[in-house]
Amino acid sequence: MTENGAKGDAKSDSGSVPNLPEYSVSEIASAVKRTVEDNFGYVRVRGEVSGFMAARSGHMYFSLKDDRAVIDSVVWRGSAGKLRFRPEDGLEVICTGKLTTYAPRSRYQLVVEAMEPAGVGALMALLEERRKKLAAEGLFAEERKQPLPYLPGVIGVVTSPTGAVIRDILHRLRDRFPSRVLLWPVLVQGKGSEDQIAAAIRGFNALGEGSSVPRPDLLIVARGGGSIEDLWAFNEEVVARAVAESEIPLISAVGHETDTTLIDFVSDRRAPTPTAAAEIAVPVRAELVATTQDLDRRLGLGAQRLLAERRRDLEGLARGLRGPRDLLALARQRLDEGAERLHRALLTFGTEKRNSLTAITARLRPRLVLEVVEGGGRSLRDFDGRLHRAAQGRINEHRMRLLGQSKLLDSLSFERVLERGYAMVRHRDGGVVMAAAGTTAGDSLDIRFHDGEVAVTVDGGAKTTARKTTVRPKTKATPNATSKTTPKTPSKDQGSLF
Repeated sequence: MTENGAKGDAKSDSGSVPNLPEYSVSEIASAVKRTVEDNFGYVRVRGEVSGFMAARSGHMYFSLKDDRAVIDSVVWRGSAGKLRFRPEDGLEVICTGKLTTYAPRSRYQLVVEAMEPAGVGALMALLEERRKKLAAEGLFAEERKQPLPYLPGVIGVVTSPTGAVIRDILHRLRDRFPSRVLLWPVLVQGKGSEDQIAAAIRGFNALGEGSSVPRPDLLIVARGGGSIEDLWAFNEEVVARAVAESEIPLISAVGHETDTTLIDFVSDRRAPTPTAAAEIAVPVRAELVATTQDLDRRLGLGAQRLLAERRRDLEGLARGLRGPRDLLALARQRLDEGAERLHRALLTFGTEKRNSLTAITARLRPRLVLEVVEGGGRSLRDFDGRLHRAAQGRINEHRMRLLGQSKLLDSLSFERVLERGYAMVRHRDGGVVMAAAGTTAGDSLDIRFHDGEVAVTVDGGAKTTARKTTVRPKTKATPNATSKTTPKTPSKDQGSLF
C-alpha cells in the first residue's frame, strides 16, 4: 500500500508538471493576436451597430452584434472620413476590415476600413429616420421655402462637369431663354461627394457684390438617375442642411421622376429631371415675346377705348353746357337793354334839368319877363339888339386892352435892344456869356446882332479874335454871301435879353 501510494504520488507529480515551455502574459497575448490576424486577415462582418461613439480625436467606437454575440469595432480617423454615411445605433451594416486583439483588455475587435448599409431596406430605414429628424426641426416647412425669380440673370449649377446633366441643362436653357450659367464642379457620388456638394452650395451663397464672380439669382443641384446607393450623397444630413441654409432659391433635380432624395424635401422647388429644372428656371423667350406683344396690343386697344369713352363723356357734358355765343348773346341783349334805358334816362334827366333851369331863370329875371309880357309894343328884336350892342362893346373894350399890352410887350423885347446897337453872345451849346471871364481860349461863340449872327473863336485871355467868321442869318441867304446879312424882321414875341 505504502509503496503503491508513494509510487502513485510520484507519478501524479510527474504527470501534473510536464515538460512544457513557460509563457508570459504578453507572449500569450501576442501569440493570440498573430493567430487571430493570420486566420482572419480581412473579413466582412454583418451586424447591428450598438453603442456608437464618435471621439473628439475623430475615431469611431461601436459594437457589432447579432442575437448571439458581440464584437467590439473601431474606425480610425483616416477611414472615418471616407465613410459614405454616419453610423447610427440600430442600423444594420456590413463592415469590411481586419480582426485583431486588444491585449490590455484581453478582447478581440474589428478594425473597420469600409462600411455600407446592409441592403436597401436598411438604407430606406436610415433615410426615413433622417427625414423624420429634419422634419421635426422644421426644415421641410412650406413657409420657409422661397419663391423662384421669374427671370434669373445668373444661374448657378452644382453638378459633375463631365456628365450629360450639365449639357442637358445648357441645351434646354439655350432653347428657352439664353442665360448666364456658373458651374461649380463636384463629385455626385462616392466618398467625399456630400462634402463637395455642401461646400458648393455654401460657396455660391458666400459670393458678395464686390466679388469678381457674380452671385447667382438661382441655384440648381442636379444629378442623373441611379440606384439608391448612387444617390446617397444627396441623402446626407450635411447636404440637406446646406440646402436649408441657402439664401439663394434652389431647385433640386436629382435622379429621375421616381427617385426621391432628402434634399427634395428641403429645397424650394423639386424638378423631376435636370432638364425639367431648366424649364422651371426660365420661361420660353418666344412665348414671352408673344405675350409682351399681345399685352402691348391689348394695352393700345384699351387706351383707344378709354379715349373714346372719355370723348363721348366730354361731348355729353358739352351738350349740357351753353356755348360761348349763347352766353355772349345773352350779355349783348342785356347790354342793349341797358343802353336803351340809359338813353331814355338821359333824355328824361335833360328834360328835367332844362325845366328846372327855365324855372330858375324865370325867378332870377322877373322884371324882364314882366316888361316883355306887359310892354305889349316892345318886341324881342329890340331886346336882341340891345344884347348885341352890349356884347360888341365888351369885345371892343378887350381888343383895345390886348393891343395896348402887345405894344408894351414889343417895346420891352430884347430885339428892340439889339436894334439900338447892342449884341448878345452865346456859346455854341446854347449858354449865354454874361462876362469875359466866362470864356476860355478855344471856345466857339455865336454873336447875335439885330440883323444876324457871327461865329467867333476865343483866342487867349479876355480878348476875343474872330478866327473864322460865318454869318448865319435868320432868313435864307443868297449864295456866296458869307459876310453879308439879311435884316431880320423884329419878332413880336417877348424874348430874354440873355
